[in-house]
Amino acid sequence: MQTPMPHSYRNPIPTVDILIELLDRPHRPIVLIERLHPPHGWAIPGGFVDYGESVAAAACREAQEETGLGVELIDLLAVYSDPSRDSRQHTISTVFIAAAAGDPQAGDDAKALGIFESWQLPSQLCFDHDQILRDYWRYRHYGLRPRLS
Repeated sequence: MQTPMPHSYRNPIPTVDILIELLDRPHRPIVLIERLHPPHGWAIPGGFVDYGESVAAAACREAQEETGLGVELIDLLAVYSDPSRDSRQHTISTVFIAAAAGDPQAGDDAKALGIFESWQLPSQLCFDHDQILRDYWRYRHYGLRPRLS
């Protein structure tokens, strides 16, 4: 009698991204980080969900680690799961909108940090963050949620 071959499963990796609105500044600008590690460029603060951690807890932790800001999660923008969104591996990102006040500081995986309005975003964005930011500004300015695709 043959023993069955064990199955190995490959599952996407859960991540979070946090659109941090600075409530103590005019026009509620958002915080972006310049990545220290490849892929290089500008990104929405975020990272991997740890085992045993909720996505909400991961979002608060990642915001603190990368920007030094304690955030209040306000809303869920959407979930982004295109298998090609991250060239390193298949990830699924739960994207939150959060509020904070204070002076953010680049930390953890951030080489630098910037505060941006919708009309002055950097051109070199990582992953699918250009799409996420388009969806966010559309939602923020017009109340239209991203379409499911």
